[in-house]
Amino acid sequence: MPDTKRDIVSRLQKDILQWEGYRPPPDGTRDLMGLGPVEATFPNGVFPLGAIHELVCGNTEQATASGGFITGLLSVLMQNGGVCVWIGLSGNLYPSALKAFGVDPDKVIFINLLKDKDVLWAMEESLKCGGLAAVIGELREIDFKQSRRLQLAVEQSRVTGFILRNQSDKIGSTACVARWKIKPLPSEPVDGLPGLGFPRWQVELLRVRNGQQGKWIIEWSDGKFAPVSEPVIKQQELMAG
Repeated sequence: MPDTKRDIVSRLQKDILQWEGYRPPPDGTRDLMGLGPVEATFPNGVFPLGAIHELVCGNTEQATASGGFITGLLSVLMQNGGVCVWIGLSGNLYPSALKAFGVDPDKVIFINLLKDKDVLWAMEESLKCGGLAAVIGELREIDFKQSRRLQLAVEQSRVTGFILRNQSDKIGSTACVARWKIKPLPSEPVDGLPGLGFPRWQVELLRVRNGQQGKWIIEWSDGKFAPVSEPVIKQQELMAG
């Protein structure tokens, strides 16, 4: 009987992880998004697809950095075709800039709205469309019930959603699979000239369902994510201190 119970619990745990987007990848495809050590912190070492991710931003700079990071993820999610929907409040997104991350602007449906409730409605309806590669929604605030509605939508469609919380000063509980915080970092100087290197971010996982928290430095180079090596991270921390 104890072995039977353990088998049942183990099977339920595996089923729950799959429902939340953590599907065991085929051999040789574990690093799906190219994030290296970041992906290793998720259950099964898999970036969760068909789930809702939340990115919290304290200011415009962090919101812009988060938008760039999301676009890098979109370049992977859209590499086999498909389109995505980007529902914004700020109107600060410059479509042509998406090309720097390998995303064609004409493959993105841009919707600009004025109120959170309208963004939530448009995002929920978009997430129900199984033909989309991803849906991004800019919000100021969202509660657990609202986030749960979005999560229920993706569990049926298997579309991946990103909530970009611009200038949010209140962070409550949500049903999102992960909570990220992205900060911009200076790029590596080229020939001694600053500002000419690849985009670089401090990527922090504040909360991961069934996973591990962590903080890394990631840059976008040669059309893909490139985790910065550990010695460089330590060196930058010493310089910052």
